[in-house]
Amino acid sequence: MDRDLTKFRNIGIAAHIDAGKTTVSERILYYTGKTHKVGEVHEGTAVMDHLPEEQERGITITSAATTCPWHLDGNPANEEYIINLIDTPGHVDFTVEVERSLRVLDGAVAVFDGREGVEAQSETVWRQASKYHVPRLCFINKMDKIGADFNFCVGTIRDRLGANPVPIQIPIGAAETFAGVIDLLTMKAYQWDEDSKGLQWGEIPIPDDHKATADQARAYMIEKASECDEQMMEKYLSDQPVSNEEIKAALRKGTVSLMINPVLCGSALKYKGVQLLLNAVVYYLPSPLDKPPIVGHDPRDKNKEIVRKINNSEPFCGIVFKIVSDQHGDLTYLRVYSGRLQSGARIINSTRDKKEIASRIWEMHAADRLPREFAEAGDIVGVVGFKYGLTGDTVCDPDHPVVLEKMEFPEPVISMSIEPKSANDKNKLGEALTTLRREDPTFRSNFDAETGQTIIHGMGELHLEIIANKLRRDLKVDVLVGKPKVAYKETITKKAEAQGKHVKQSGGRGQYGDCWIRIEPYQPVEDDDSEDTILFENEIKGGAIPKEYIPSVEYGCRQAAKSGVLGGFPVLNVKVSLFDGSYHDVDSSQIAFEQAGILAMQSAIKKAGPVLLEPIMKLQVTTPVEFAGPVQGDISSRRAMIENTETRGNTQIIDATVPLASMFGYSTILRSLTQGRANYTMEPHSYAQVPNHVKDEVLASQK
Repeated sequence: MDRDLTKFRNIGIAAHIDAGKTTVSERILYYTGKTHKVGEVHEGTAVMDHLPEEQERGITITSAATTCPWHLDGNPANEEYIINLIDTPGHVDFTVEVERSLRVLDGAVAVFDGREGVEAQSETVWRQASKYHVPRLCFINKMDKIGADFNFCVGTIRDRLGANPVPIQIPIGAAETFAGVIDLLTMKAYQWDEDSKGLQWGEIPIPDDHKATADQARAYMIEKASECDEQMMEKYLSDQPVSNEEIKAALRKGTVSLMINPVLCGSALKYKGVQLLLNAVVYYLPSPLDKPPIVGHDPRDKNKEIVRKINNSEPFCGIVFKIVSDQHGDLTYLRVYSGRLQSGARIINSTRDKKEIASRIWEMHAADRLPREFAEAGDIVGVVGFKYGLTGDTVCDPDHPVVLEKMEFPEPVISMSIEPKSANDKNKLGEALTTLRREDPTFRSNFDAETGQTIIHGMGELHLEIIANKLRRDLKVDVLVGKPKVAYKETITKKAEAQGKHVKQSGGRGQYGDCWIRIEPYQPVEDDDSEDTILFENEIKGGAIPKEYIPSVEYGCRQAAKSGVLGGFPVLNVKVSLFDGSYHDVDSSQIAFEQAGILAMQSAIKKAGPVLLEPIMKLQVTTPVEFAGPVQGDISSRRAMIENTETRGNTQIIDATVPLASMFGYSTILRSLTQGRANYTMEPHSYAQVPNHVKDEVLASQK
């Protein structure tokens, strides 16, 4: 008998760092009966932050998945819903964890700090969720914090995210007077007992001084709900009464169709508001059946669209969204979109055209797991036995192949050299780096033949620090670590033409390849999904170069672009046109034309005004007002452009763009400038030309 998928919710919890995501997740586990002791982030006992590194630092580094049951209002007599929950990191260095989680989720809860509202990383997370069309609830957490302001937070969601927030609750008080919440649908007030850790909670009368505010907020909620449903709109305009069930149905319709975002509030740390948040997840976020059928293409024909409905009678297909290396083999996290996957089944990875076996299937609970016989449409499970799968790959029934839309990941912006301490570590290092690359798509590594060093590339200083610690602690490879370096790039500023001629005569058959190319600056189209920043066009007419040699010229040009002419950095945003050349009937070969392409590209780049590009970061600093002057002065000294400053109470928020090269060790400087009271977030923004005086320093350091 098929289970009722309307009772399932696949949700994620995402937010800016320190908004309280993991605390919300821990309370959810406690109230759904999944844990019998409340985990605390500040004590290092959080279930979802199960890695030693996470517990030491008090931050989330990897997304953790769990499955928990919820009976509405926490009453076992009510219907049971199954919630698959993923707690994601807030730190920008681990943005890949958020990206891949949102790709496979049906809905999300965006958590906001009650005093800060929308912060820098909130915007990134919101953008990622919009990219994958994920419906969201907003939970304004930390309403007990000094300076908490519900209306201010709702305003920042509207103004900074361009969203359509609709409060369905309002708080009773704020900061030290925060006592509970008023539900605008039922027009009932609720409070929680802290001594029972929120397990005892119930209705109280709406305080007299909140009645007018609640009536006003309810009228606004009804108006916004009516915009999501035509029948309700007719009733609303003709002043007919609307029932709570009609309002709830309209709010759900608006949330699922991304028209509105219901807003709730509470304090997860003080055990307030989490049960009502779980009710709202059930009421307003989509079940797998509320999402449109998944669309992919035939692996043999990209233009042939294949649609899979989310039910068990369809052929099996799913997407790999995370890989964790394990002493028993890789644990692969899988979202099943259609059909059923039996334990031990033979399937194919259609992205790589490889056969796989799902040896064992597990239901995940952070670091723990429960065995399962099968997984069905709508499930999020862990699978052991896959050998070839990488994040974003599609796995499916061998008789009904399909490839689902892949995920895209940002390019690394920072690098660091690592060296094994001993010969034994040297042997283990290659294997360990391959393992890390499989786990983390934003991590890269390569061997520099000139220096004999291994270079690792990542999203930030913290990312590389965690990678180095993982090598030592988990993978038992002792490494020496160099200083982090910026991932510079090169590009050109004008048109240029050049010839590449590769001729060798050495008795017997020689080598002959001759080509003329034109290069010019080129900006990739924003909507283009590919990450190809070199555009190659064939303009050969009259067979000056035979067709079979043209791919070799292109390959040579691309190889040359991997290490430019200034400091050996990759070359970006260049259009290459092959317009002339010559060949030899006997001596021409693919290798000869490949070499000709390399020579032509190197020569053309030198003539085309090559410049150095550096990664520019988006920086947001939050500092007490009394330190704002020194903080701004320090930021300006780092070649930063301050774009906006905003004062909220006794706090100043500074938004700027700044070269990554100027920001190494910034956290220590900021702490000393502000007595440890300021914090900052930084994320990749763009690449920009390096000023000449800095360029000379960079190139000198490469020699």
